[in-house]
Amino acid sequence: MTQAWDKALRARGYRVTPQRQLVLAAVTRLEHATPEEIWADVQRTASGVNISTIYRALELLEQLGLVTHTHLGHGAPRYHLAAEAEHVHLVCAKCGRITQVAPDAVAALVSALDQNYGFQTDVGHLTVFGRCESCRDDAAAAAGGAGQAAGGPGGRPGPGT
Repeated sequence: MTQAWDKALRARGYRVTPQRQLVLAAVTRLEHATPEEIWADVQRTASGVNISTIYRALELLEQLGLVTHTHLGHGAPRYHLAAEAEHVHLVCAKCGRITQVAPDAVAALVSALDQNYGFQTDVGHLTVFGRCESCRDDAAAAAGGAGQAAGGPGGRPGPGT
């Protein structure tokens, strides 16, 4: 990965700086991180790098097609590698966990939106909010198992329900 982005920077007349390398390494390591989270990660190695350097590096890396951002709610954009396959984000409204799922997980929805409304969905920017299985299980346990009384594990309907 490093050699590919080194070449992309140099081919467009940009230098390969330690700050840019640190930002790309942080995006790779953190996956869906805000600029502030990337900055905090970079600070562990290079305390002299300021937040404006992070924003400039992210902007350049995005222009070069090496990283991309997504909005997962009302907060700051989150960055991940552009080379990752297109995916849908599942965001837990309780704990904030972000789960990536393949586009085929929402294929029926995408197809229905196209057929019924003529709407072409940009799956790479699709975010679904709800509760992750762990938070659902915690809520069911706190309610005395009421969520599981309605069906199978995690409150999901059991077989034949």
